[in-house]
Amino acid sequence: MISNSIYQYNSPNQTGVLLINLGTPDAPTAQALRPYLKEFLSNPRVIEIPRLIWWPILHGFILPFRPKESAEKYAKIWMPEGSPLKVHTERQTKLLKEELQIRLQTPPIVEYAMNIGKPSVATVLAKMQKQGCERILIIPLFPQYAASSTAAAMDNVFTVLKHMRNQPSIRTVKQYHDHPGYIAALAQDVRDYWNLQGQPDKLIISFHGTPRASLDKGDPYYYACQKTGRLLAEALALDTNQYTICYQSRFGKAKWLTPYTATTLMQLGKQQTQRVGVVCPGFVSDCLETLEEIAMEARDTFIQAGGKEFHYIPCLNERNDWIQTLADITCAHLQGWLDMPITEEASRLSRKLALEMGAKD
Repeated sequence: MISNSIYQYNSPNQTGVLLINLGTPDAPTAQALRPYLKEFLSNPRVIEIPRLIWWPILHGFILPFRPKESAEKYAKIWMPEGSPLKVHTERQTKLLKEELQIRLQTPPIVEYAMNIGKPSVATVLAKMQKQGCERILIIPLFPQYAASSTAAAMDNVFTVLKHMRNQPSIRTVKQYHDHPGYIAALAQDVRDYWNLQGQPDKLIISFHGTPRASLDKGDPYYYACQKTGRLLAEALALDTNQYTICYQSRFGKAKWLTPYTATTLMQLGKQQTQRVGVVCPGFVSDCLETLEEIAMEARDTFIQAGGKEFHYIPCLNERNDWIQTLADITCAHLQGWLDMPITEEASRLSRKLALEMGAKD
């Protein structure tokens, strides 16, 4: 049982917001990748193979060799400030905090954690409790719910809470795959890129893949991805022959969600498609899966197969419309915990609505 600081009856009760992303190694080295991959691939939410079968594979074939290969990939995309995923998550957290300070009279404490790696969920939750957070909103940064991502993050949160004597109240955001602001930000992100580089012959809407068995067991991820892709295509006014929804990051020999992104790009290359663009709506921050797997590996696949131009469209990252949407999602889930609306602009809009509904000035 984790001992909390001594409870004080008159201490102020704070509200907190915790953003959770997947995670990243501390450095682009095999030494840093080994514990990261071990923790990630040991999670039963991520790998559902029985331990009796999986453990020899993990410890005998994957961990001795894959860290070096993964480290070489991370080294290609590592930023001066560190891992792109961590850098963008830190920036998003800072911008969300600033936006909530503008919108709310009593803004919440805003922090971020990584489900795998640092800063850990346990460390950050302990920090927030020391700051007096009696209420915490958990927002996994995965637009489409999947057991291997969102549920894994929530498992981590509740495991930490299980050992707390004085637990905070908890609210969670399951997903926002069809949130109007999220779709609008994605569409504008694509348009902004097209305005600079031109519209491709085919837009590939690529999501991180999951095993087909997960869908068969009831995981709703596939349907969330399909809806996001459809809504994005509609927002861009694309015909069905102008885009394809695909799935990347296949691991192992089992069947995963199809069509596979790499296979689709190879086919388009063989057809000598002039221009393709790839956008990855399942990631709100650029990371290894977008900057190396798509922008580098997928590009080579397409070009070597005979394709001409390949364009990767960056993730939402620190776009203002995305930060505004993240703030909208946050405020919607904080209702009842904080007094809203309270800014002058929000008060003006509230008064205008009241007058339109018949209230007297």
